[in-house]
Amino acid sequence: MRSLRLLVVGTLLHAKHLSRSPFEVTIALVVPVVQATLAVYLFRAGGEQHRLLEAAVGAGVMGVWSSVLFGSGGAIQDQRWQGTLEMIMLAPRRPVLIILPITIATGVVGTYALLTTLLWGRLLYGIRLEFAHPVAFVVAAVVCVVALGMFGLLLAATFVLMRNANALANTLEYPVWLVSGMLVPITVLPAWTAPIAAVLPTTWGARALREATSGGPVWPSVAVCLGISVLCLALGAVALTHVERRARAAATLALA
Repeated sequence: MRSLRLLVVGTLLHAKHLSRSPFEVTIALVVPVVQATLAVYLFRAGGEQHRLLEAAVGAGVMGVWSSVLFGSGGAIQDQRWQGTLEMIMLAPRRPVLIILPITIATGVVGTYALLTTLLWGRLLYGIRLEFAHPVAFVVAAVVCVVALGMFGLLLAATFVLMRNANALANTLEYPVWLVSGMLVPITVLPAWTAPIAAVLPTTWGARALREATSGGPVWPSVAVCLGISVLCLALGAVALTHVERRARAAATLALA
């Protein structure tokens, strides 16, 4: 119960902190709207008016991924600059319990992007928010946020080790959302991308949301997404412990 309370309180604390950051709010609100606008015009040009809601949802998921990616790296980097990273890693708790609330909080902040793109599409383009499975859509959204948070935990091991975490984040943003089929169908991508897409929680989270929007078997995708997220949690816990010990030995937690 203490660990659960730590996760809940830590997530709320970091979500409030990230919500006060102009950079995080800009990523969560402005960038997804631009991507959603481009997606709507592309779908309209292709004569796929019936898929405009899917375009809005896909752009929102892209915003969630961007928020998790940059938020996880940024949160670690900010605490390194503030000189608090050492105290966090020295806390009498396993590193996974300290870092996981940060990564889940970035996913929670990323939901701003999903809500914004849906509202933007409704007000500006008149897209009807008619989901084939409304309840399943909400469940899939929650699962997607948690899964991305756990995926962020796996990445956080590298973020703790690297002095400039944004260098890694910049290289991962677009390749992951492209391979995951957040906006472009995976079937149009080269065959060698299929194994990569199959092991990413972003792929199954985006698929679950898309199937809940247009109609389809939502729960299998949700189950696979949860399974991969649990695996990310286990690997992230092991990797974070290893990297934390290595960073202590090499004295690379601080800036100097």
